[in-house]
Amino acid sequence: MSGDERKILDTSGDYQYVVRDGDPVADPQWRSCRLIVTNKRLVLATNDGKQPIPHSKIALVDDESTVPDGVPADATALKVGGNVLLVDATSLDDFAFEYCRATLHGAVILARHPAVVGGVIQDDAEWTKARFRLDDEEVRLQFPGGGSTVFDIEDVGTIETSESTVMGEARTVVEVEHTDEQDRSVETHFSGMPHHTDALGRLFSQVVERRSDDYELTEMESQVLMALYSGVSPFEMAEFVGTTPDDVEEIYQKLLDVGAVDKVRTRTEVSLNAQGRNMASEAMSGE
Repeated sequence: MSGDERKILDTSGDYQYVVRDGDPVADPQWRSCRLIVTNKRLVLATNDGKQPIPHSKIALVDDESTVPDGVPADATALKVGGNVLLVDATSLDDFAFEYCRATLHGAVILARHPAVVGGVIQDDAEWTKARFRLDDEEVRLQFPGGGSTVFDIEDVGTIETSESTVMGEARTVVEVEHTDEQDRSVETHFSGMPHHTDALGRLFSQVVERRSDDYELTEMESQVLMALYSGVSPFEMAEFVGTTPDDVEEIYQKLLDVGAVDKVRTRTEVSLNAQGRNMASEAMSGE
């Protein structure tokens, strides 16, 4: 390894190629290997040698049509040029998440923070380089000149991906909503090389998706969530949404049960959490 290359993951697993040079493999076969992931590359190590693949050559595949029937549900599909391979790390619950973490470990990306505060676009926020780390479930961005910001990855509420001009180039932008040190709802916008934005989008999306459930909000529950999201005080909620305090208490209890709010005091006061902000955003999108 070079001096700035660091091993992030070393585990046993299996891999197989399902597409080679753009054509499906007729009879793909699993091969056992060591899966070594550094901040620079993925290495498939077998008795026959090592197959190193730089992260910049890899794209995560979401299209299920590339994955044949009968493979493990948690196998991760990776596209490398005209090839697609499946990777199954038997000792890991989520290889894709750990792969994304490794790809971004110490990477210099582009960030705009805070791009939005309380729903208000910050026109003076500029794109700048930032070093990305995800350690102990905390996202850390280190900016030039010594500035930094830290937020808990489990506090991420919503994710949006768009295309925009960033520093004079057309790039993918990953818009991540979370709370800051002042407990404000803010957005940090990320961009950079394609393999960086690919990993960022997958990383944050998986955090949101693993919290999701099939609970369907009632109309009144949606109104309460949207009001909380907009900054209405819990003590003013009944009058704001046009119902009784007892009904609001029942709604708060339901929202507590589904994980959309956190209890602040024994009665009346709750605070919106990441799941709730995500649900509120979806409710407002459906208005």
